[in-house]
Amino acid sequence: MTIDSTSLPNGSGAINGGNATSSKPEMIETDLLIIGAGPAGAALACFLAQHGLKGIMLASTPSTADTPRAHITNMAALECLRDIGLEEECKKVAVKGDSMQHTRWCRSMTGEEFTRIYSWGNDPARAGDYDAASPCSHVDIPQTVLEPILVQHATHNGFHCRFDSTFLSFERQSDGSLISNIQDNLTKLTYKIKSKYLFGCDGARSQVLRQLKIPLVKKPGQGLATNCLVKVDLSHAIKSRMGNLHQIMRPDEEVRPFAWTTVVRMVKPWNEWMFIMLPTPGAGVDFSPSQEEYMEACKAIVGDDSIPIEILGISKWFINEIVAEYYSDGNIFCLGDAVHRHPPFNGLGSNTCIQDAYNLAWKISYVMKGKADSSILKTFSHERQPVGESIVTRANQGLRDHIPVWEALGMMDPSLEVRKKEFAELSAATPEGVARRQKLQNAVNNTSHEFHGVGVEMNQRYVSKAVYLEDETTRPALPEDPVLHHEITTFPGSRLPHAWLNTKSPGKQFSTIDLAGHGVFSLFTGIGGEEWKVAAKKVSKTLGIEIRPYSIGFGQDYQDVYFDWAKRRDIAEDGCVLVRPDRFVAWRSHGIIESPEERLMKVMRSVLGL
Repeated sequence: MTIDSTSLPNGSGAINGGNATSSKPEMIETDLLIIGAGPAGAALACFLAQHGLKGIMLASTPSTADTPRAHITNMAALECLRDIGLEEECKKVAVKGDSMQHTRWCRSMTGEEFTRIYSWGNDPARAGDYDAASPCSHVDIPQTVLEPILVQHATHNGFHCRFDSTFLSFERQSDGSLISNIQDNLTKLTYKIKSKYLFGCDGARSQVLRQLKIPLVKKPGQGLATNCLVKVDLSHAIKSRMGNLHQIMRPDEEVRPFAWTTVVRMVKPWNEWMFIMLPTPGAGVDFSPSQEEYMEACKAIVGDDSIPIEILGISKWFINEIVAEYYSDGNIFCLGDAVHRHPPFNGLGSNTCIQDAYNLAWKISYVMKGKADSSILKTFSHERQPVGESIVTRANQGLRDHIPVWEALGMMDPSLEVRKKEFAELSAATPEGVARRQKLQNAVNNTSHEFHGVGVEMNQRYVSKAVYLEDETTRPALPEDPVLHHEITTFPGSRLPHAWLNTKSPGKQFSTIDLAGHGVFSLFTGIGGEEWKVAAKKVSKTLGIEIRPYSIGFGQDYQDVYFDWAKRRDIAEDGCVLVRPDRFVAWRSHGIIESPEERLMKVMRSVLGL
């Protein structure tokens, strides 16, 4: 028999993890099957649900994340969550105050500090860049807090979530459908789910990716790291040491090889922390410290033996530099950590997972509803794989960017006597001291590519058949430093520029991105562009695809109160910018043209493959 995903009974044998019964279903049918309930899978379920779609989400784990893992949610990801009404909920549970103000280099959490740098938009000199990039701001939300929000939203809006359910394999059918073999981890019984689409959001050990045999581009890893989750109350110390990340190092002391340097980040203010221990260069990966050795290392990191410490958990992970060559194969798609694996530097991991899902969801919806040809689904890989490759490269470079800091602090020589000498130079009134202090300053400033990388977060450029480029010439070059600086442009394939708007009778200000999204296309024009609004309505009616037109300018639908849109739109007032449901520019016209309806119709058909 077959059972639709919307009618799964509670306690029906293997499906719900109860005792096996004779009523165990032989087959479950659903349109959409998501493997994995982490940031990629849960976000995808949320975005698909935004389009009124329903499905099943499975996870092999017994619950959502039990360790903090990712924690920085950046502007690009928050814009996606803002579109489905989750930004405010995320902000409510995010760490309050200025906890992300600095990154610090220090001897211990309670002891001597060497230097610090402003982080995540908190540098007064960079505040304007961040305000220009997005209406959202970075927040600190541990993955243990974010995942339940996403899963709850998905399950309340049409997706069934089953934990303790392991994906084993899939079988392609002659009609194009897929049959997935699933094992219930409690009963050890297997069952099958038939679906139209399968989504591999099952992390770095993705079985979906493995069965598809998608090649991985692997570069040499950068060793092993150890996560040590620690409970220790540092509220008395943090007031004068406020920061999101604390780099612990002791150049002039003997250190344990498994904890040569440690990155400390707050999990719960201010009594739960993640100590990410990096080993001595060249130490290899074959070390197994005892619990006592871990405790001694943690005490040294805290720097005050009188403070009680409890180790809550220890886990090891490899620092990878891996990206899949492509992300999809027919009606099977892989996203998130399944296709891009890298260290947490720059805080790009879960954010990229969420954006992968946002890019894919509207395309799946439009195809399923007959609004787009299935060929548009190929653009998911064409658009997101280059993004994955760039963030994997950047995250690993973020780690390498710390090497000059270590060198300047005298960390790198194997001889303790040499390290003591080099570290002492930092306070010496000598030419060597001057040179070392300048070296440290330059090295710390260069880490701004990690801590103020608004460019790498926001500069995605899509090139695919879902972007119409026939009316364009050569694309303008990216900023001189595309990691640090955001390119604000309406060139097709770019993120819709953010600009603050208001109504003629002022109310609460809102952004251009608040007008866009919502699962539909939008079109922006201005004074003299009335014909574009008429064309949008006619094309919408003909194609049965909603295009919401807006006019921005003096006396128009919305007021450009700070003239931000005028500065950022790159077109004349009577031109137009067509924006996809994922808020990326599909096409633009620099001014009014003859037969605007005909042109807009051609563009829409091209973008949707009709």
